Amino acid sequence: AVTRAGFVLAALQLAGAALLSPGSCAFEDSACGYEWDYAHLPWALHGEGHYISVDTSYEGEKAVLSSPELYSEEWSCVRLIYQIATTSEASPNPTRLNLYLRQEGQSFDRLLWSAKEPSDSWLIASLDLINSTKKYKIVLEGEMGQDKSASIAVFEIKITPGYCIECDFEENHLCGFVNRWNPNVNWFVGGGNIRNSQSILPKDHTLNSELGHYMYVDSVYVKHFQEVAQLISPKTTAPMSGCLSFYYQLKQESSIVFTVYLRDTSGFYEEIWKTDSALSADWALAEVDFNAPYSMEVIFEVAFNSAKGGYVALDDISFSPVYCSNQTGMRTPFNPAQAGCNFEEDLCNFYQDHKDGPGWSRVKVKRNVYRAGDHTTGFGYYLLANTKFTSQPGYIGRLYGPTLPGNLQFCLRFYYALYGFFKMSGTLAVYIFEENHVVQEKIWSVLDSPKGVWTQAEISFKKPMPCKVVFVSWCKSFWDCGLVALDDISLSLGSCQAADLLLPNPGECTFEKDECVFTQKKRGRGSWHRRRGPTPTSYTGPKGDHTTGVGYYMYIEASDMVYGQRAYLVSRSLRGTSGKQCLTFFYHMYGAGTGLLSVYLKKEGDDEEIPLWRRTGEQSISWLRGLIEYESDRSYQIIFEVIRGVSIRSDTAIDDVLFQAGPCLEVEEIQFSSGYPDSLNEIEY
Repeated sequence: AVTRAGFVLAALQLAGAALLSPGSCAFEDSACGYEWDYAHLPWALHGEGHYISVDTSYEGEKAVLSSPELYSEEWSCVRLIYQIATTSEASPNPTRLNLYLRQEGQSFDRLLWSAKEPSDSWLIASLDLINSTKKYKIVLEGEMGQDKSASIAVFEIKITPGYCIECDFEENHLCGFVNRWNPNVNWFVGGGNIRNSQSILPKDHTLNSELGHYMYVDSVYVKHFQEVAQLISPKTTAPMSGCLSFYYQLKQESSIVFTVYLRDTSGFYEEIWKTDSALSADWALAEVDFNAPYSMEVIFEVAFNSAKGGYVALDDISFSPVYCSNQTGMRTPFNPAQAGCNFEEDLCNFYQDHKDGPGWSRVKVKRNVYRAGDHTTGFGYYLLANTKFTSQPGYIGRLYGPTLPGNLQFCLRFYYALYGFFKMSGTLAVYIFEENHVVQEKIWSVLDSPKGVWTQAEISFKKPMPCKVVFVSWCKSFWDCGLVALDDISLSLGSCQAADLLLPNPGECTFEKDECVFTQKKRGRGSWHRRRGPTPTSYTGPKGDHTTGVGYYMYIEASDMVYGQRAYLVSRSLRGTSGKQCLTFFYHMYGAGTGLLSVYLKKEGDDEEIPLWRRTGEQSISWLRGLIEYESDRSYQIIFEVIRGVSIRSDTAIDDVLFQAGPCLEVEEIQFSSGYPDSLNEIEY
């Protein structure tokens, strides 16, 4: 009987191998069309052990493995079974495994997932791939880090149609679901045994046979009152909402509580379903509306009160992107973009109460060398609170945001700048108001910040009831009353910490960590430097960066260079694509001796560099936005070139470089221009 069982198992495995979907691979006798990049470390295929690996026995930084070209119009799930083994505990530059999505028509790969935790056995990662009409490749990158002996093994890659939170429990890795270990009660796999079955149920739900599998939890081992077993789904990695359904059986002698929760990354539980019926001798279907706008886990929890409690079994968890019921209440998911504004056109959905008087005005500063412009482009609109001359007592200006739904985690980000206050603390604060304008709480207020620099603030909050965000500017007295500027308010779902953990935007470089895709053509005197805060020379260079006001930017230090000397910042080779590309960046050219900033496109195989954009001479005291539309069907490089001007007052800087596929949504009037306009220092109200 044992041998027969062995044969059946082998037959099942072979059948499974034959049905592998495109892009899936168990690395048994081939790499299934996966190819490695010969410019980097080699991967070794271990057919007998069913895995592919890379280790530090060769000198090199990384190994790259890319899938054949894939195409899927349906939502699909990528499961990766892998292991990282290292000797040292913690290293500043650890061994990592990264998974990228390489989409047709994109110059940059998008990082979907990254792991660096070493383990003594295999781990599983589950990643949702949103349906798309573009062809794509999955790219795995093993970074070897600084560990002397490290290895990365990949046992299986499986791409299946459907969602990662779905599972029929027929596979040994259980779709990445895990039992939270408890000394007494745990979820176990049931079924699948041909003889002397341990299972308490005759048949599973998927195959309706003794061979099928399901999950179950039994009260036999309960030692204490209120024992809890939890089965935890993989985390969702893409926003999804719809109907979650599953089949369950519940047999009880005393009370069992079977509950389904959602848990977000900050550990907050929300109950979405609970058993209402006492008994279900057969498989019963449960359906529940499910909304995961940011990363969540689904937790199936069973609580027992005694060892005679009975059992709960679970099978066939599935998801549909349409809500279960026809309730219209959940139809339209909240769009956080409605709660943001860059004030270029109007106040968007923000407003002031006419009883308060006009504390905030929308203003625009033309490019000039005395007074900073807005944060969005450097020459657009922003809000300015000048409460010194408002009709209202207390020198207060309130700006109300739109109503936000309750019970969602939000991250609010905005930029502010303060001018002319002696004491800054408390001059700008953010409150949460209930819908009827009753104050709930103050969630942020300014402490201290560099004068006149656009500084980013970010605040996470979650409220049970619908609420509004209210910006309040306040002067303590007529004599200490300056100006408060506000711009680029944005709201996103999920906490700011979770958003910071999110993977970087492909093709975006803020210079916060490093120089990203850029390198110097030559180091030495004529070189670009990464810096934060003001530059050493007065009356030139930025006071802070564009990203947060307190972060890093790239600049040339004119004091170290001579007139006419050049410095180059060159991107690595970028993939050519058909169609237009858009490059956005911010540049800072302030200082009476400012020279030239140019951007060039260099195509592979060409000697000449094509000039795309140029500015000469002093432009503004603000960070200004540059936009360039270009195309290249071959691999290419983008080059930023600065030529130092006539005096040391020519520190030139760039920040927040962003490459995007497709044409630019706005057009910059002048690609090549010289010094600033004559109409300096006008403020338009």
